[in-house]
Amino acid sequence: MERRRELDGDRYEILTPASEALAGKHKLAAVLVLRAMIDFALTHNRSSSYKHAARHLLSCTSLSAGVETCGGLEPHDAYVARLRREHGRKNAFWSLVA
Repeated sequence: MERRRELDGDRYEILTPASEALAGKHKLAAVLVLRAMIDFALTHNRSSSYKHAARHLLSCTSLSAGVETCGGLEPHDAYVARLRREHGRKNAFWSLVA
């Protein structure tokens, strides 16, 4: 939690398998990894990654059901609301989420 801002969301080749490995027993860590990739794709306008980011957001939805927020981590609903505020015009992404 203390070093979550150090995650480089552009390192999807490492972070994707890491999130999958963590998802079973360490859901909070998996959510942090997935959010790093989502945030990177949206912040850096990586439209080629929107499909993956949408899939990651759906995974976060599932994982977040069993995760209590801690250490200042936004609850999932607040995270999605912030994404909509900050990236609401990225219709290509949101159409994939829907």
